[in-house]
Amino acid sequence: MKMFNDAAGRPVRLTALAVALAMVFALAACGKSGEKDAAAGDSAKSAEKSGDKKEKEGDHKEGEKALTLTTEEAEKAGVKVQEIKAETMGETIVVTATIEPNQERVVRVAPRVEGRVIAMPAKLGDRVAVGQTLATLDSVAVGEAHAAWVQAQAEQRIAESDFKRAESLIADEIIPRKDFLRAQAERDKTAANARNAADRLRLLGGAPRAQGGGVSTFALTSPFAGTVIEKKASLGGLASPSEPIFTIADLGLVWIQAALPESALAKVRVGASAKVTVPAYPAESFSGRVAHIGAGVNKDSRTVAARIEVTNADGRLKPEMFATATIEVAGEKRGVMTLPDDAIVLMQGQPTVFVFEQGAYAARVVEPGERMGGRTVLKAGIKPGEQVVTAGAYALKARTLKSQISGGH
Repeated sequence: MKMFNDAAGRPVRLTALAVALAMVFALAACGKSGEKDAAAGDSAKSAEKSGDKKEKEGDHKEGEKALTLTTEEAEKAGVKVQEIKAETMGETIVVTATIEPNQERVVRVAPRVEGRVIAMPAKLGDRVAVGQTLATLDSVAVGEAHAAWVQAQAEQRIAESDFKRAESLIADEIIPRKDFLRAQAERDKTAANARNAADRLRLLGGAPRAQGGGVSTFALTSPFAGTVIEKKASLGGLASPSEPIFTIADLGLVWIQAALPESALAKVRVGASAKVTVPAYPAESFSGRVAHIGAGVNKDSRTVAARIEVTNADGRLKPEMFATATIEVAGEKRGVMTLPDDAIVLMQGQPTVFVFEQGAYAARVVEPGERMGGRTVLKAGIKPGEQVVTAGAYALKARTLKSQISGGH
């Protein structure tokens, strides 16, 4: 091993020098490593703080989507919440339709004899009861029939008096029996004539009255309870048996006349359930059933007439309204969730509903499916049992956008 002399002239081994130099370099490296570890620690702390900040910012943004309203505010905005449940629904077809009166409960009222209209209490659209007067007419024929009844009554009274006198005379054998029988026959004949005259008067619409004014007038009445859907006569006009002046319809049950595509005939059955919607009440649907399917196909449209019967107790469905019928056809049923069409709004271009949870209204993006009878099927975004806003969604949307604009400033 080589030897060197130090500054004092003392010999030093080479290996000791190498060890000393290695220690110096090691200490220098540790210093640099400590600086790097410290920098890494500061960077980690900074990232952690940044993450916390982002998380808090994210929570804040999520909180902006939820609205908290008092009960009074919700009622004023028209907000209604409903628990969503899965419904069983089969395959359906949607067809256009027209509302018509139940043709088995429609009557066209005309006078039995010609007459002039002198009063018309019934108005178009009025609901009338059985026997209610629709119009009053003055008729020459009724006047003549009333005069014939009055004459028949007078002849009957004379014949009755003659019979009573002959009856007392025959008892005393003052007159021959043939005179008594003649008086009896005359009495029976005049009584029959009086009954016939009264029947004819009633048949024409008149009524037996004592002599005086109004003997030639008669009332045109409703044969059953219903609604006046057509009125053709006018006050002072002439009415005749050949032209009905009123049309009365019982609108408690209406017919929905639909046009079925030829391709749907194999699926639609009599008795199938149907939902009917009309533009007048877009958020509502009316339940009914297919009552009749036509026997022929329209050669131009290639459709078959079908009739759906719908109960209309409140009279909101009017004849000649346009309608849309959603008919359930034969096939497997499936569980779906539906919401009213107005419950789904567009926010940032995405279909959105408001879910009521933890006392607030949170906006949630959904995937809508087909629409039927004023409702939309939801494919994704909502689970059964959740509380969803079914009315007032547009008011919540406006409040949400307002809060976002306020937060941006």
